[in-house]
Amino acid sequence: MFLLIVSKNMQAQITGADTVMTITKHAGIKEIHSPQKAAVYSAILPGLGQAYNKKYWKIPVVYVGFGVIGYFANWNNNNYNLTKTAYIHLTDDDPNTTDYLKIKGVEYFNVENPGDRATLTSAFIKWQAYYRRNRDLLFIVMAAVYALNIIDASVDAHLFNFDISDDLTMKLQPSMLKINNELVYSINFSLNF
Repeated sequence: MFLLIVSKNMQAQITGADTVMTITKHAGIKEIHSPQKAAVYSAILPGLGQAYNKKYWKIPVVYVGFGVIGYFANWNNNNYNLTKTAYIHLTDDDPNTTDYLKIKGVEYFNVENPGDRATLTSAFIKWQAYYRRNRDLLFIVMAAVYALNIIDASVDAHLFNFDISDDLTMKLQPSMLKINNELVYSINFSLNF
C-alpha cells in the first residue's frame, strides 16, 4: 500500500512500507531512500547507515561513544583482573606471589596480621565484584549504543525527504464544489507545514 503526498512545489512523495520515493515534476524520480537499507548498513558497520542518510556529522559521535565505552570497559576489566590476581596471591600462602602489592594502598596493611589480612581479603572480593559489575554494565551500554545507532539510521531514513522549511501558512480562499450536479460556494481551508 502506498500513500501519495503532493506538496506545494509540485513534488509528489510516494511512501511505502520500507521505501520513500520523491518524484519531481520535471526530473522524474529524484531519489529512492530505503530505511531498511539504512538499518542494515548500520547493523553491518556502525555509522554506515548515517553515511547513507548523508548525516556525516553523526559518524564521529557513534565512534566516540564506542571508544569511550570501550576505554572504560577495558579499564574496569584490567582492574578486575588485577584484584582477582591479588586476591589469589594473597590467599595462596606462597611468599613468592606478591601481585597484591601492585594495588595502591595495600602498603598500609600488615599482611602478617590476621585482622589486616582478613580486611584486605574482603576488600579484594568487593573490588572484584565492583569492577566486574561495571565492566558488564558497560558492555550492556555498548550494545544499547549499537542498537541506537541502527534505530537512528532507520528513523533518519524515514524522515529523509521530510520538508523542514519555514513555510507554516494557513490559507482561506473561496472555492466552488459540485455536489449533486449543483455548484455550491464554499471556503477552502489549507494548511502548509
